[in-house]
Amino acid sequence: QVQLEESGGGSVQAGGSLRLSCAASPYTYKIFAIAWFRQAPGKEREGVATFYTGSTTTFYADSVKGRFTISQDNTNRFDLQMNDLKPEDTAMYYCAAKYGGNWLPDPLHQVGYNYWGQGTQVTVSS
Repeated sequence: QVQLEESGGGSVQAGGSLRLSCAASPYTYKIFAIAWFRQAPGKEREGVATFYTGSTTTFYADSVKGRFTISQDNTNRFDLQMNDLKPEDTAMYYCAAKYGGNWLPDPLHQVGYNYWGQGTQVTVSS
């Protein structure tokens, strides 16, 4: 049973930073891609960042480029460093994993990801 567990959410003021972590288990060597998505109340879930484990290629939503960084910190942990946070970054953040398979046609779209975590809340106040 694949499990993804997010941590690191919280409340910060605009301009602050947070680091989210996604702990994955088991068979993490089979993970082809890890992504972070977010969903604000009343809005659709949107892709924030994607990390391809083999090539270490990354993709970012335009709204977070230059502020967020996705990385693999060890075999089973994937982080999202978020700097210069803005009130519009407020959302529930989810970790998603694609085990095996091929390159995704749209790495920032939720279709194609096999497993999801429960989410961690990020709140940014102005």
